Amino acid sequence: MKIEKNTVVSFHYVVKSLDGTEIESSRKVNQPQLYLHGYKGIVPGLETAMEGKSAGDSFDVTVAAELAYGMRVEGKVARVPLKKLQKTGKITVGRWVQVETDKGVQLATVAKIGMTVVDLDLNHPLAGKVLVFDVEVLSVRAATESEIEHGHPHGEGGVQH
Repeated sequence: MKIEKNTVVSFHYVVKSLDGTEIESSRKVNQPQLYLHGYKGIVPGLETAMEGKSAGDSFDVTVAAELAYGMRVEGKVARVPLKKLQKTGKITVGRWVQVETDKGVQLATVAKIGMTVVDLDLNHPLAGKVLVFDVEVLSVRAATESEIEHGHPHGEGGVQH
């Protein structure tokens, strides 16, 4: 089966910067990514590259910043109380943290640390970066009606309701 709208795809990936520095790998934690194709579950440039692929296919794709996590927006910062951060371990400048916003949990970068507050750069940490994905498609199946209705995969590796 080929990847097209309304298919559930499982894949391993390694994402690197243009200089070859590894940023993240699903293989290191042995947790393949699962998404419903056509519903913006992965960055747009990668989703476009996945179209038409099948289980067993492996490929590399370079994704422009605009089609990955978007371009950086200067001045997109917030000062938040330390207690609002979802964290484990010590907070340091440059660390990625999760913060609750009016749009849900968002990834941000610590820009400055005070006694009780933290200044956060709310741009996605990979905004403005060209990314290189090394992908191995593990499986492709037709989505269930429930998955299509909810806009995401269910079951093992997907959302549990």
